[in-house]
Amino acid sequence: MKKYFYRFYILIITLFAIGCNSSDDSSEPKIIGEPFFIKGVDASSIPKVRTSGIVMLNVEEQPEDMLTTLKNAGINTIRIRLWKNPIEEHSSFDEVKLLVNEVKSKGMKVWLTVHYSDTWADPGHQTKPANWEGLSFIALQAEVYNYTSEIMTELKPDYIQIGNEINAGFLWPEGSNTNISQFKTLLSKGVSAVRDNSSSCKVIIHYAGYNGALSFYTSLSGLDYDMIGLSYYPIWHGKDLGVLQSTMNQLSTQLNKDVVIAETAYPFTLEWNDHTNNIIGSEDQLLPQYTPTPVGQKEYLQRINQIVKQVPRGIGFCYWGAELVSFNGVTATNGSATENLAFWDFDNKALPVLDVYNN
Repeated sequence: MKKYFYRFYILIITLFAIGCNSSDDSSEPKIIGEPFFIKGVDASSIPKVRTSGIVMLNVEEQPEDMLTTLKNAGINTIRIRLWKNPIEEHSSFDEVKLLVNEVKSKGMKVWLTVHYSDTWADPGHQTKPANWEGLSFIALQAEVYNYTSEIMTELKPDYIQIGNEINAGFLWPEGSNTNISQFKTLLSKGVSAVRDNSSSCKVIIHYAGYNGALSFYTSLSGLDYDMIGLSYYPIWHGKDLGVLQSTMNQLSTQLNKDVVIAETAYPFTLEWNDHTNNIIGSEDQLLPQYTPTPVGQKEYLQRINQIVKQVPRGIGFCYWGAELVSFNGVTATNGSATENLAFWDFDNKALPVLDVYNN
């Protein structure tokens, strides 16, 4: 009898000790971490730049691979363009797969921009892949699903865009937004392939500019996606950062979606470093409060960062063209049209704009 009493006594003491050491959920608030904030760069052309053999320098003016410099600067996400069957090897599935694996090995997240085209897709160009021409609408849906499934199983991105700057639809003419039903059907096939192959990958729907953005995303009501991605370039989309912010606020609150700046860029100079015509070359294309200098470029991106963080569900930003230096030499007519927007100057030294990512 005594041994049973002794065991009972030990049990009571043990339970009491456990109870005293347990945390009291009612008195200790749970700490919830902030959402992951995308500090991104589109680095799609790094493989192309590397083939030139050009030597790039970090902020200490030491030779360093571009991707390593970006990682060390605090970039946590790399955006990569994917074309279906490009004429040359760049942005092909095989090249992108190698770059995806390299990005992952450096501990950065992968954001795939799937153009569903063999070349550039943007508001004025949404050409179907050549081997999808002539397909019935039902067959086209199957191709979108199967292609996206292959991307998900082989590349396993953290973020995926279903189309690029699809203001007027994609996969023209069937996916034009003049036929909103077909447009949404094709988008949903891509989304379904993502959901069927990943429980974590975030789906981004990408629109260029702020004018018409709310109407566009409202028209996609019922589509299963996670994030709104906006391009913003002052030269094309307007010079009012206040309207940019108010639009992002509207999108976030009215549609209950995370919002990210998917593309933006700003010059550190209006000069050029090859014989390829630059897209941006005059001050009237810019915001007057930000000069085309290394300081102005940095201050512009700092402001974009601040704006996104003030949006209720602002989730990050991504810079486009950071790697597009004059990789073909100073006399090239087929070089870079955006070397004055890059993150490296004309001496190939990393610019102060990279400080934005560490702050």
